Amino acid sequence: MKGPHRPPRLPLPLRWLLLLLLPLGLILVMWQAALVAREQALQTLMREAENELRLSAAGLEGHLTRHDYLPQLLASREMVQRFLLNQGEQDPMPLNLLLDQFRATADVSDVYLLDANANTVAASNWHRPDTFIGQNYAFRSYYQDAIEGKRGRFYGLGVQSLERGYYFSAPVWLDDTAPDARPSGVMVIKVLLDAIEESWAEQDAELMVTDEDDIIFMASHSALRMAALHPLSEQERQALLATRRYADEPLSPSGIEVFAQRSDGSQLVHFTQGPLNGNRYLGLARPMEAFGWNMHILKPLGTVYRAQWLAAALAGGLYGVVVLAGGIGWQRLRLRRERELFAERERHTLARARDELERNVEHRTRDLLETNRLLSDEIEERRRAEENLRQTRDELIQAAKLAVLGQLAAGINHELNQPLAAIRAYAENARAFLERQRLEAVDANLAQVVELTERMAEISAQLRQFSRKSDSSLTAVSVQACFDYALRLYQNRLRDVEVIRCWSGEVWVHADLVRLEQVLVNLIGNALQAMTESPAPKLTLSIEVELAQVRISVTDTGPGIPEPHLARIFEPFFTTKSPGSGLGLGLSISARIITDLGGSIEATNQPGAGACFTITLPREECPDASQSSPTQEQRSHA
Repeated sequence: MKGPHRPPRLPLPLRWLLLLLLPLGLILVMWQAALVAREQALQTLMREAENELRLSAAGLEGHLTRHDYLPQLLASREMVQRFLLNQGEQDPMPLNLLLDQFRATADVSDVYLLDANANTVAASNWHRPDTFIGQNYAFRSYYQDAIEGKRGRFYGLGVQSLERGYYFSAPVWLDDTAPDARPSGVMVIKVLLDAIEESWAEQDAELMVTDEDDIIFMASHSALRMAALHPLSEQERQALLATRRYADEPLSPSGIEVFAQRSDGSQLVHFTQGPLNGNRYLGLARPMEAFGWNMHILKPLGTVYRAQWLAAALAGGLYGVVVLAGGIGWQRLRLRRERELFAERERHTLARARDELERNVEHRTRDLLETNRLLSDEIEERRRAEENLRQTRDELIQAAKLAVLGQLAAGINHELNQPLAAIRAYAENARAFLERQRLEAVDANLAQVVELTERMAEISAQLRQFSRKSDSSLTAVSVQACFDYALRLYQNRLRDVEVIRCWSGEVWVHADLVRLEQVLVNLIGNALQAMTESPAPKLTLSIEVELAQVRISVTDTGPGIPEPHLARIFEPFFTTKSPGSGLGLGLSISARIITDLGGSIEATNQPGAGACFTITLPREECPDASQSSPTQEQRSHA
């Protein structure tokens, strides 16, 4: 139903005509674009082929002609001339070695010498099974040219090696002053063609070299070598076989056919047989007048076909864009009024949606504020929990130290009972001497009492130092001083234990003195307890410096740690002791302390027997003399 706001429509016959013309126009545009793109791509490919062909021909000519001087140079050597002069009387081996030396230096295939009758009398390949020595090459044109006093060139397959090569020859004159003088020999150089063909394989093209008989004797593709560019007649084939240039090669046709000849001299070719069958190329030839050859290049037409399809697709896309733009313009004309009506309805709808959105935003804002308040409370509660956890951990560490003090009680009691008994005896003696008025003896006994009280004070100070709390500050700590302190705590239990100290010089680490002492006391106590049943207990303490780290080891000769327990040895409350002998917190707390100090601790078993605990801490430079060192602090406590 048509209304005042409905856009006008095209008549039905005009719409059918447009539906017919649109695909026809698309086909015409794509076809013309493909033709133009094909011609441009062929011209570009033609220029690339010309450049590559020119460079390849220059490279081939340079590769061959750089050895042109070598036969003449060798022919003038005195050793060569002297050998030909006294051929039957001289050993050819020195000359063979000389030719082999020149072959290696000039990087050629073979160097050999022919006498006046074309027999090979010396060669660089004298030691190979296919040596040229003894072979007659009178049928070769390079010998025929050189024996007439000219420099010869020749290409073909070797009679012995069946390798394709290019030959340079020069006459060897013993007397070139007489009018009827003839050369006494011919010097020949053979250059292989494989190296230049290997460089062609890197190009995105097929390269071929043909002679005056249209025989492809060089090609980047191995299947094209020793093939005829065009099919040969039986007479032509027999004539080529008679020259022995290509030995007994069948010289089969290459299968190249021309299906289009272009005005710029190039050709469009394809192969009807062989491994390149079905491929299409742009062919171009260039004469090499210095050799009488023609060099051909075949560039694949893949880029041309891709350019055609791409141009057709772009033209079709552009055509579609134009048609689409026209359709969109027409639709815009029809839809303008509908959009105006729709916009009016949308304004009312958006107004209602905006009011609803404002209400939702207000509700969500209240929810977010409440959530933020709850999150703040949770953060504050977690902070308090972390503070309580930190305090509990410090108290647990202190409790572990007091537990170690309990383990040391028996030894400390023995250490204190001896001085007390001695003090009592010296005091009674002093009273007796005082009654007898022997004041010198009284003074001597009182001096012994004073010395014994100082010893008891030293033992008490060691316990007081071990039980003190750490201030958690990290400074330079002497490892040797920490070991000495720990050993003094256990001096009563170390009387029957061999203590081995493995270090040289003072070593400092970045740690906390009190906490590091606690760890070492715990490890040494565990080691002494593990060696209770050992017949020859031995405690080894070692310090190793590795660049920026220090490795501290405590090794015992006890039974070691069972392999299943190594992975759990540092877990809290894990212990292998009998019930009532410990809570299993010592190693767990020690591991926690070393981690807080920025280091690591590990437990291993020794190959023989016993366990080894190794602590790794950051190394610290030796502090200045003006600063109070941990060693000095320790002595002040004692």
